[in-house]
Amino acid sequence: MNIQWYPGHMTKARRMMQEDMKLIDIVIELVDARVPLSSKNPDIDALAAGKARMILLNKYDLADKARTDEWEKWYADRGFYVFRLDARKSGQMKAVIDMIQEACREKIERDRKRGIINRPVRAMVVGIPNVGKSTFINTFAGKACAKTGNRPGVTKGKQWIRLNKNVELLDTPGILWPKFEDQMVGERLAFIGSIRDDLLDAAGLAVDFIDFLKKFYPGILSGRYDVDEKCDRIELLEQIARGRGCLKKGGELDLDKAARLLLDDFRSSKLGKITLEFPER
Repeated sequence: MNIQWYPGHMTKARRMMQEDMKLIDIVIELVDARVPLSSKNPDIDALAAGKARMILLNKYDLADKARTDEWEKWYADRGFYVFRLDARKSGQMKAVIDMIQEACREKIERDRKRGIINRPVRAMVVGIPNVGKSTFINTFAGKACAKTGNRPGVTKGKQWIRLNKNVELLDTPGILWPKFEDQMVGERLAFIGSIRDDLLDAAGLAVDFIDFLKKFYPGILSGRYDVDEKCDRIELLEQIARGRGCLKKGGELDLDKAARLLLDDFRSSKLGKITLEFPER
């Protein structure tokens, strides 16, 4: 499956982000803990060169804990400040602010020596569509100051948000990058919902997902849908359709409906805690 999605507004958003980078001290990038590398925009590394960097492993509550532990170390080894996050929960926000202050300690000390006291750290919040960026900002600020939605592309413009006297956030629209060199990256992003479902072949996506689950999480499909995992992937999707009553008029199996059901069950964690990629060892 060839997956590419790069709407025109993302080109403008990238340009705007590049212009605003000179205004900020730290780049906070949200990634989805289920796909911690595929959901990281490689363009950000070039745009944020020379800035303090922080990775928030969002939706860690949906991911495989052992794999999240590996990814946390993987990013820390590469110089990032790393925090695992459930963006809906406000109780973690003090720890996030403390980490921002720690990451910018040298900047704060330079300001102090120049007689600049209490100038807030300016942080740019970035992330691909549907990774939970607006939810994080709303929870962080304690009010609905950034629009949220469960579809890609809700945040259209930029906005500054004053959190307290120490930290200001610059929200930015979610942007992907122009071309997925590795189609597995595009497919993983499609699995988690970062690419619009109406652009995808749901059944084709679902059978690839079935292959992954059979290999890395055996027993999940049989436990959830009472299917025989020894069958091939098409037969498994047909069994799910039959078992869940996904039928067209005349009794024909509706594989697209079964595919969407399977993907929705994954995205809502009804299949359990699953991570779709593992760090290189």
